[in-house]
Amino acid sequence: MMLLKPLAACALAMVAISNPAYLASPSSLNLDELRSAPEIGVESDHVQITARYSSTVLFFKVGDISVTADLTPTSYRAETTIRAAGLAALFADIDIQADVSGLLGPGGAAPERYGLVNTTPSKSRSVEMRFPEGVAVATATPPFGSLGDPPASEIDRTQVLDPMTAFFILSGLVPGIAEANCSGSLPVFDGKQRYEIRLRAAGTQRIRTEAWSGEARICEAWYFPVSGYDPEDYPTEREMRYPLLIWLATFADNQIQIPVRIFTRAGLGGVTIEARSIELTEG
Repeated sequence: MMLLKPLAACALAMVAISNPAYLASPSSLNLDELRSAPEIGVESDHVQITARYSSTVLFFKVGDISVTADLTPTSYRAETTIRAAGLAALFADIDIQADVSGLLGPGGAAPERYGLVNTTPSKSRSVEMRFPEGVAVATATPPFGSLGDPPASEIDRTQVLDPMTAFFILSGLVPGIAEANCSGSLPVFDGKQRYEIRLRAAGTQRIRTEAWSGEARICEAWYFPVSGYDPEDYPTEREMRYPLLIWLATFADNQIQIPVRIFTRAGLGGVTIEARSIELTEG
């Protein structure tokens, strides 16, 4: 189970699929502006992406991940499913499903709804989150036993992103693979825990996966907890010592960037997630 927890966190990063022409910095999310904004001209009015990944610890497969995303000039929608596989499936039957929908415009990406269902043999919990007037409001079923010490305040939950939208933006701040692409900080709330993801560019590297090979941009994502944590959930100093590494590849004439590899040192030997197939349809 200790290995599956970082696996699930990394899997949500798989929705880092975006069109740089659509997405802007999340520093000033304005829902009214987004709803009234005109469509942004791009080469395609609709992009659909389907990607499949596998996760390994050392050389052992521990998880399967699938992601679908639909992008238009004014909206986005994405779903991801995470299931234990291989060695991990022998010890725990885990199934995580998450989805998000929101608006796109000159002000950036503004989530409207985020949902998560986490199922194990011993329990199941769903989290539903809405964003009325820019404040994240979450409902968990069954309710969390604790909201953390201290819990996330209304100020903490104002003008924040859900985990999927945060990584959605991460890969689309600006087009191409320039060093300036990965910078700044993303405020994230997952329904209980509030944290910051601080970004730093780490150059490029030529890599090969089953789905793609070529020059990929490397982005470091550093995790900093803010509120909503119980003592047993608070990350250790060792866990925060190293960043999450994300390798981003460009598609569709550099308009769209998709993660092809993710690595975290969490767990024994670290967890690696690699793309097995990527399908992109424009129309």
